[in-house]
Amino acid sequence: MLSLLLCVLYFGVLIGLSGYGLHRLHLVVLCRLNRAKITRAQEVAALTDRDLPPVTIQLPLFNESTVAARLLDAVAKMDYPRDKLEIQVLDDSTDETQGLVRAHVERLRALGLDAVYLHRVDRVGYKAGALDAGLKIAKGELVAIFDADFIPQPDFVRSIVGHFEDPTVGMVQTRWGHLNRDVSILTQVQALMLDGHHLVENRARFGAGLLFNFSGTGGMWRKDAIREAGGWQHDTLTEDLDLSYRAQLAGYRFVYREDVVSPAELPEDISALRAQQYRWAKGTVQTARKLMATVLSAKLSLGQRIEAFFHLTPHFAYPLLVLLSVLLLPALVLFPAADTLTMIAIDLPLCTATTGSLAAFYMLAETAQGRSRWGAVRRLPMLIALGTGLAPYLSKAVIEGLRSMSGEFVRTPKQGDNKGRYKVRTDLPITEAMLAVLSCGAVVASVETGHYFATPFAVLFAVGYLYVAFLVIQEQIVRRRDVASSAPVVGWSDARPGEAAVVGAWSRQSTKERHLGDLAV
Repeated sequence: MLSLLLCVLYFGVLIGLSGYGLHRLHLVVLCRLNRAKITRAQEVAALTDRDLPPVTIQLPLFNESTVAARLLDAVAKMDYPRDKLEIQVLDDSTDETQGLVRAHVERLRALGLDAVYLHRVDRVGYKAGALDAGLKIAKGELVAIFDADFIPQPDFVRSIVGHFEDPTVGMVQTRWGHLNRDVSILTQVQALMLDGHHLVENRARFGAGLLFNFSGTGGMWRKDAIREAGGWQHDTLTEDLDLSYRAQLAGYRFVYREDVVSPAELPEDISALRAQQYRWAKGTVQTARKLMATVLSAKLSLGQRIEAFFHLTPHFAYPLLVLLSVLLLPALVLFPAADTLTMIAIDLPLCTATTGSLAAFYMLAETAQGRSRWGAVRRLPMLIALGTGLAPYLSKAVIEGLRSMSGEFVRTPKQGDNKGRYKVRTDLPITEAMLAVLSCGAVVASVETGHYFATPFAVLFAVGYLYVAFLVIQEQIVRRRDVASSAPVVGWSDARPGEAAVVGAWSRQSTKERHLGDLAV
């Protein structure tokens, strides 16, 4: 009876993960089939200065002293008529960023730019609340949004503003670039993951006429589309995804421009990455809770509804992956490899559901930007390992998203020109360490029982859990050492269960850092 239960559970997990794997292959096929439409999106008529609409650029900030000046300098270089461009600095900061940014805005105003500094003291609604407050007084018909770690290019607005000549277009999203792609294997894998999102998922959904989302930054909205969709709401931690679906359900069309690139910074610490991914996972689950029933019952095509389901539920793969890690060892021991059919049923699906779909997905992401597909192949083992290592922490995010709406918006710390200025405190990786031991046992069992197809994946599971556990412990040792050797830290912030607290570290002026920001599994 126990063996039967294990068999049902194990195959159920494999089927679930295989479903998400087949969905990735489906997106690859959609990209191939709709290449012409995706390319045509770049052919937008250039408008004369006289015909250009007024635009507001919103810059939501919270304790961003390491990158704020860089962002403001970049926006000041925007190639757009000054009488039609407004810059809104939406600053909720509680540290020295206030003075730095306020003075910078004054300098921009002295140069003739229409720059506005707005400071809130209550932070109601976090980023969504700041964007909503700015929208109420924005002068532009169109609103572009950039997070603090982005460096918008001078031609950004002119490159995409022509799309809004079509009154049905509600939002245009551009591709994210990566300023620090090659700093470490961690940033290289993150860059590949985000390229997969932008150059496969977004392109496929746009090309096939499916619903896709504003990525929270590096895009431009029609102000009326935001208002008619119900405005910025903060009952989820992914206000961008929430508004995107509401706007498209209201009848607006989204455009994706892969050729317009906005460079940004990737988290260089595993703790910062976990904090970012935690918010994305929890917020996506919250958005699914909020909108799934509405989407599935809306007047959409069957294909649009099916894709929306996969779009809103990808993070459920993380609990499945953790469960697979737990079940793998007993499955290898109890199911005889000598039985050829059993071996194929267990080992081959595990192989194809991970390597096959991931390889095709990320190889396309690399070739779409003119890079070698073999770069994706080389990084694929580490990508699988990192996704596995993050799975326990992000499974907690999924559970939290199912249990509660909203929550604290913990920002991802930006390195900027002052690396180490901000640190992230997070839980010790006890679960990851335990799963690493279990996966090491699965490696031994796979060899001893002859399940050789499962061996490389058991190895990747073990490496992934050990890698994340090692990096987290290493970072926490360094953080504690720095705390012990520095002046008393001001504004030390306790994390709620399952969430990271971002701390303005090692400065007498530093205070609370709060604010937050798929990994493919």
